[in-house]
Amino acid sequence: MDAACRAWFLGNAGVTILRGWFAITLWKRVVAGLVLGALLGAVWPDAAPAVKIIGDLFVRLIKMLVVPVVLITIAAGIAGLGDPRRLGPIGGRTIGLFAFTTLIAVSLGMGVGLLVRPGEGIALAGVAPHVLGAAVSPSDQLLSIVPANIIEALAKGDMLAIIFTAILLGIGSVLAGEAGKPVVALLQGLAAVLMHIVRIVMEATPFGVFALIANAVAANGAAVFVNVGWLALCVIVGSLAQMLVVHAGLIALVARLPVVRFFRGIVDALAIAFSTASSSATLPVALRVAHDNLGVARPVASTVLPLGAAIGKDGTAMYVGLLGQFALQALGVIPDAQMLVVMLATGALAAFGTAPVPSASLFMLAAMLSAVGVAPEQTALVVGLVLPFDRLLDMTRTVPSASANLTVATLVAHAESALDEARFRGRVVE
Repeated sequence: MDAACRAWFLGNAGVTILRGWFAITLWKRVVAGLVLGALLGAVWPDAAPAVKIIGDLFVRLIKMLVVPVVLITIAAGIAGLGDPRRLGPIGGRTIGLFAFTTLIAVSLGMGVGLLVRPGEGIALAGVAPHVLGAAVSPSDQLLSIVPANIIEALAKGDMLAIIFTAILLGIGSVLAGEAGKPVVALLQGLAAVLMHIVRIVMEATPFGVFALIANAVAANGAAVFVNVGWLALCVIVGSLAQMLVVHAGLIALVARLPVVRFFRGIVDALAIAFSTASSSATLPVALRVAHDNLGVARPVASTVLPLGAAIGKDGTAMYVGLLGQFALQALGVIPDAQMLVVMLATGALAAFGTAPVPSASLFMLAAMLSAVGVAPEQTALVVGLVLPFDRLLDMTRTVPSASANLTVATLVAHAESALDEARFRGRVVE
């Protein structure tokens, strides 16, 4: 076979392979990446660092998109509503639903912790304390929503400040009337371009997930949960309960939609949430599946989902509640009713203010425990015990946060008559 024939054959073989690859549903490719990454990390851990750069590049691609996606999609979503009065019902429903699911999640985490008691018998002697920064007060969290410098907020990725700025930009564009129409068109055009960029980046997901999981398993190994196995079990039980009872209940009873179709439609977002352990990094694919699979109108999805990435932290809320009980049990403290109420309130507030990045909830533990009189040094001991094992726990608890975000988006769209039920039920063929 001469060179020209070989080139033709290889070229056609490559095209066939690529067509076959893209013919497989994205979530199936992601699951394959998860399984292969776990096998590589367990069977050949020394090889995991060689693929680490793939995972790092994937995470950087995701993070690169987060700030522009949040700023542009919220502003474009509000501008796309047309009537600024609609922001009131959408914003009110969104915040109210997230507050409800967050309180339930904290209560659930505390309940599982009190029932299973995973912290009993944990030896803190010899554990190196991990010093935490000062807990952020509710007043400071409130002040941080309004940025002193918009450019600085964008550079630092301060999500609450960015969301506040985007809301003002969207409202201002609508209220400007005719003069604001070019800005509205620009925002909507930028949002459309960003979504296409997101689609391109998401095609790299199976490779990024493969590398991330391989390194997580190689670094922690199968014995990672020996000392905190009960805590891990509680995280899994709490996450599943929040999704299969709370979220599924809201979809079935409030929206009256099929639960199986809902979870089938969001599986891509849940896989990204698990592999990246970041609600923020999950946002781009959540926006895609909300419209393409669930039938949520783009203006509603673009308003609710970025807001949810900042405050919709059911997994974090559940974990903070659970970890608070774990810490008290490890320290030998028996909480009374008043302490439990205080922990419930501070846990919910802490979850709302947690940055959408991996392991951020550990640093919110100080706010909850200090509210019930636990010294920072004792909190540092507990964090020092949990921190080495937190990555896989973080990956698990990020899944219900992503599920909560898409649940609320679906409920709000249903309430606003902005849900394409035919698409949700899989009756729309692209």
